[in-house]
Amino acid sequence: MSSLAFPCRSSPLTPASTSVTLPVPTPPSPCIKIRRSRRTAHHHLHRLAARSSARTVAMAAAATAPVIAPKENLPPILTSTSEPPPLFDGTTRLYVAYHCPYAQRAWIARNYKGLQDKIKIVAIDLADRPAWYKEKVYPGNKVPSLEHNNQVKGESLDLVKYIDSNFDGPAFLPDDSEKKQFAEELLVYTDEFGKAAYSSITSKGDVSEETVAALDKIEAALGKFTDGPFFLGQFSLVDIAYVPFIERFQIFFSGIKNYDITKGRPNIQKFIEEVNKIDAYTQTKLDPQFLLEQTKKRLGI
Repeated sequence: MSSLAFPCRSSPLTPASTSVTLPVPTPPSPCIKIRRSRRTAHHHLHRLAARSSARTVAMAAAATAPVIAPKENLPPILTSTSEPPPLFDGTTRLYVAYHCPYAQRAWIARNYKGLQDKIKIVAIDLADRPAWYKEKVYPGNKVPSLEHNNQVKGESLDLVKYIDSNFDGPAFLPDDSEKKQFAEELLVYTDEFGKAAYSSITSKGDVSEETVAALDKIEAALGKFTDGPFFLGQFSLVDIAYVPFIERFQIFFSGIKNYDITKGRPNIQKFIEEVNKIDAYTQTKLDPQFLLEQTKKRLGI
């Protein structure tokens, strides 16, 4: 899914914390008197109060991760004032933003392999990124990225495949050639699906025919194999690729458009029910109300 649809920076669907640094007032020279009208002074104080309030909200958002059931001690979010971890010391690190659906893919993959003790999470504040992240870790300056064997790799689906190939644990793809071929077709479609659904979220009108068609295509894809409720029957790389976005679309279409993406789509309904039984996924889920409120705020609703 392209970063145009879901950029893990300031997209309405990926609510980032926003850190605001208040300017330090420079005292006037003792030789110069500065007079300010009451109206101007009042406006100045009001502006400072508003910025202070925004900073307080931002700091609260950055300091916490509203993950529903992490089942591990998640690290605090690192900002521009945070020191880097001891880089390239042999520790494998997955750099994420807790709210980012792309990073969630790699996070789910790490959990599903049972690699919580082998791959350490490092959380980045995308609105107030540490300079060292771009300079010393990942020049692309995006998440997710993986520090492993003295190298850093990026791009979410590439990382999921890399984790599958280079670490022990359950395989992300079956041996069946037909399912592998279908998996590749669905992975190619992730971009188109995201854009089609995203367009309706940000529009002022009803859910578009394009969005309906995209959701119907997912419904049909989930019914292709009958040996399980997931895209390839059993849980796979394809489900890891789609579930962070299906999760958000269900929340946002319901809360913003009053539209139930599962209505008349029993396969999507079953998919959502069953994927929520998989700990590797539920350990990465954010509070739905938090996601909805942040998205509404970004859309000005």
